[in-house]
Amino acid sequence: MKNTSWEPISTEYDKKLKDRGDWAHTNIVIPNTIKLLSLTSKSSLLDLGCGQGILARSIPNTIVYIGIDIAPSLIAFANNRDQNNHHQYYTSDITKQLPIQSSFTHAACILTLDNIKNPIDVIHQAYLHLQTNGIFVIVINHPCFRIPRQSSWGIDVQNKLQYRRINRYLSPIEIPITMHPGMTNSLVTWTYHFPISMYSAWLKENGFVINIMEEWTSDKDSVGRAAKMENRARSEFPLFLAIKAIKSK
Repeated sequence: MKNTSWEPISTEYDKKLKDRGDWAHTNIVIPNTIKLLSLTSKSSLLDLGCGQGILARSIPNTIVYIGIDIAPSLIAFANNRDQNNHHQYYTSDITKQLPIQSSFTHAACILTLDNIKNPIDVIHQAYLHLQTNGIFVIVINHPCFRIPRQSSWGIDVQNKLQYRRINRYLSPIEIPITMHPGMTNSLVTWTYHFPISMYSAWLKENGFVINIMEEWTSDKDSVGRAAKMENRARSEFPLFLAIKAIKSK
């Protein structure tokens, strides 16, 4: 088995994200996820691959919440940071039978599914633990434009454009991510690229109907001589893909 666990980098990861996450979490991912979930005071939420509980600390205190992650240290950080009596955390592999019996109105898998070799197994667990007509929200790094080692920026000098180069897209790819490039014996995590069509097929196979798909861009604003083309490119190439699906049966 490859060293795919986030356990070895959990302390560093927690220090980077802290209570509310990094810039992308705070400004893009969490606010837009909350909108898609459409939680009410009667909602219950299952957070698959919860990390140290960033989503939990961004929802109303009355929401019944269970977060599950495979890394024990991340779950420990979640418990230490989160003192809400409505929140519970479990250490478990979200691709296998979960250590809970609950049925939820909502489930989420935020920036986790593309770090898992068999995403269909996570989708199946969401199906098993959602009520009929329950909402499942997935957020991943955009599969078309953010493929490690297979996508990059380029500059068209003649037309004064910044463009996105994509080398591969349709083929599933397993990609190592070196945490500290250039460092000897740096820790490695793994990411798994799949085209959007595969996510759609997995959801359908597991009894979900896609309600809406959203593509989220960055609202950062460049300055300087290249600002115009950088801002245009930033507004055209989304960072994240979000899928809101409904359990249909």
